[in-house]
Amino acid sequence: MKKILNIGSINIDYVYGVRHFVRPGETISSVSLNVFPGGKGLNQSVALSRAGGSVYHAGKTGPDGGGMIEVMRDAGVDVSLVETTGSATGHAIIQVNSSGENCIILHPGANHELDDAFVGRAMDAFGEGDFIVLQNEVNDMPHILKSARSRRLRIVFNLAPFGPEIKDYPLELVDYFLVNETEGRELSGKSAPEDILGEMMAMFPSSAVLLTIGRDGALYRDAGTTITRGIYEVPVVDTTAAGDTFTGYFVSSVADGIPVSEALRRASVASSIAVSRKGASSSVPTLSETLAADLKYLPPR
Repeated sequence: MKKILNIGSINIDYVYGVRHFVRPGETISSVSLNVFPGGKGLNQSVALSRAGGSVYHAGKTGPDGGGMIEVMRDAGVDVSLVETTGSATGHAIIQVNSSGENCIILHPGANHELDDAFVGRAMDAFGEGDFIVLQNEVNDMPHILKSARSRRLRIVFNLAPFGPEIKDYPLELVDYFLVNETEGRELSGKSAPEDILGEMMAMFPSSAVLLTIGRDGALYRDAGTTITRGIYEVPVVDTTAAGDTFTGYFVSSVADGIPVSEALRRASVASSIAVSRKGASSSVPTLSETLAADLKYLPPR
């Protein structure tokens, strides 16, 4: 298996259970509060490792982030590239409503203290054919992308959270785009899933695009292949880490040389299991759980 470097965020998640999302000018009481390890970077590193990947996490945390580092270490992630700064650890305020949907406010904290020297240190042990996984919750992204390409790493970019700055990144360097409908719409200017895929392939013909479409599953396209994948029937409890679980399982499988169709199947099973559990990284299933799962498949509509 190729090594996987994840330069990504590390957050503390404060998850509030609510009957409905708070509206402008409204004050509501939560029905519950849970504190979880989180951040798209941390979540994806845990998922990559639980899927069987050889994963190294690079990022920054504050003095209050030791517990988050331990969570990754306990999941089998190499955390030797994580550095501690004097700033607060990034954190998220997450509302989860009675339908299991979520909305999130992020404070980047130490996640936005990356610099070129840190990126160089993180990439020193990686070379041609290794994978790098990125999300848009850390800074210095243009330099990270260019440095990864100069080392001939396989670049996977999850365009979340989407911001206007993404359009100025050197996206032509990306090998795999992982996007949901909202992110795909923002980047491509198209609305329908097939149109999003078509426009993104026109923009980046040398890349592969994996578009997740919620309850309708996922669509994958590269220069020679289009694959659709449905989801599995489970009770939806919390969707917070569904996309991160999907990303981790897909990338880990591809890095292990597993065909894309099987990588998509594993990712779909794992993310279905994750939404049936509370929490972010804590909801990610192990590879043995995923391979042994007997769930009802729901084909794409």
